[in-house]
Amino acid sequence: AGRWDDVERVRKVMADRGVQKEPGCSSVEVRNMVHEFAVGDRLHPQSEEIYAGLERLSRQMKEAGYVPDTKLVLHDLDEEQKEHLLCYHSEKLAICFGLINTPTGTPLRIINNLRVCRDCHTATKFISKIVDRKIVVRDSNRYHCFKDGLCSCGDYW
Repeated sequence: AGRWDDVERVRKVMADRGVQKEPGCSSVEVRNMVHEFAVGDRLHPQSEEIYAGLERLSRQMKEAGYVPDTKLVLHDLDEEQKEHLLCYHSEKLAICFGLINTPTGTPLRIINNLRVCRDCHTATKFISKIVDRKIVVRDSNRYHCFKDGLCSCGDYW
């Protein structure tokens, strides 16, 4: 709650001690090839198409009632910048890539090296309903099976 000086101090101590946060990474297999994505990743050859697809999905999600959970962004930024950061988490990039490159109705299987964040969990529920797809996400704790706007974990993870 406005303790940005404390955040900076903790980040400096972490850097001084060589403590590094493991970067989030999500992967999806399409046509027997694994595609990996990191947050804000623009290295993929289809990145322009992926980002355009995410923009369309974001609009559809907001029309359906999705509200980005900007409380999760631990940076001193305005709300619009926080929404922008949340939009490009690795699992959202992987999901969008999968939607672009697989036939309609095909289930998507995403592997995430970290625990899925609350915002991505909520967003994936909306995406599963909007695109009428089953989306399975394996994170570091469990499998989440999203279908028709619901998750198999019952929103407890």
